[in-house]
Amino acid sequence: MQTVFPLKGVLQHYAWGGTQFIPDLLDINNEDKKPVAEWWMGTHPKGPSRVLTAQGWQRLDEWVTSNPIAALGDAVAKRFGGKLPFLFKVLDVKKMLSIQVHPNKSAAVQGFYAEEKEGVPIEAPDRNFKDDNHKPELMWALTDFWLLHGFRNIKSINELLESVPEFAGLRPVFGTDHDIARLYRHVMELSQERVNEILEPLEKRLKISYEKGLLKKDHPDFWAHRAFCDFTQGGNYDRGIFSVYFLNLVNVKPGEVVFQDSGILHAYLEGVNVELMANSDNVLRGGLTPKYVDVAELMKHVRFESVIPKILTPVSINAIRSKVETPAPDFQLSHLVLKKGQQYQRMPNTGPEIYFVLEGNVSTGEGSPFSKGEAFFVPDTSLVNMEGEGELFCAGVPFMMVC
Repeated sequence: MQTVFPLKGVLQHYAWGGTQFIPDLLDINNEDKKPVAEWWMGTHPKGPSRVLTAQGWQRLDEWVTSNPIAALGDAVAKRFGGKLPFLFKVLDVKKMLSIQVHPNKSAAVQGFYAEEKEGVPIEAPDRNFKDDNHKPELMWALTDFWLLHGFRNIKSINELLESVPEFAGLRPVFGTDHDIARLYRHVMELSQERVNEILEPLEKRLKISYEKGLLKKDHPDFWAHRAFCDFTQGGNYDRGIFSVYFLNLVNVKPGEVVFQDSGILHAYLEGVNVELMANSDNVLRGGLTPKYVDVAELMKHVRFESVIPKILTPVSINAIRSKVETPAPDFQLSHLVLKKGQQYQRMPNTGPEIYFVLEGNVSTGEGSPFSKGEAFFVPDTSLVNMEGEGELFCAGVPFMMVC
């Protein structure tokens, strides 16, 4: 009986992606230097993976639907409606992503079916909800990584409003009661003409600072300047640049992890990571993008509170495997390092898992060893003994969801 299923993921060629890391990881040719932003492993309709079964290559979502209990286990199948609950990715961020927030589960259900009832096509540019699921997510940095994550504390926002002369008119809006929601709503609802009036002198000042080599990555000015370069269109400035100053600027080192729950305004700025999330592609944007921004809908989902960014440390399970613990019931990320002579036993009845090899070679006792950039799906019922020398990531579900 087959216990391990080789898996082929799906590439996403978003314009913000790099051109080298993912092609090198997967050993594919990219002579044309086409952006390769993400590699998806999972069952999302926008990019379903395929697995090699005894009948040949088959879409993973179709195989899971045909074998829900064997693939997912009884508890996971019941809890998540017979569907794989997570989406596993590798991201290569060369250009800044949009300021964005993800809805919680109830809001996603309500929003999705409301748009379905209204007849908004799923691929329409003004569609807000692509599915009915929430999208908590975590990222494990593979390189030095920069992101925006949640609103700064009151003192920090005050200091930035004081130190950026172009924002003088925003200080009364923030007020003595320090109302983050009022400040954010104000800049998001400004006319484009007023946005240009505020940001044009800032753009000119930062350009001079950049040319003098004065901008550093650990200050919002650096990223604001980059945003001016990337997102200014027809003389109009992107209002997402205000958020570059309002949100926490976080630098994550390789091996460090950040969890982002529903409602946390955020943006990836630069770097490579492994990302694991609930099986959703729901994104409500707040700028730094030419795509649709629905301010009224966005405001319904943002948590207007100061956030202290938490860098998570993986918890060691044994000499080979460590895991990242989050509140999300849909997924759990693990990291494995196999050394020569070691064996890792993956026990049955622990839910569905997707493994991908970051470095080295790993044998599962079935077929050829898996090498760098290769992935495989392990159903709930499988007992697998892994050997070799390699570094792997594993996407699964928390143990409490399996019981």
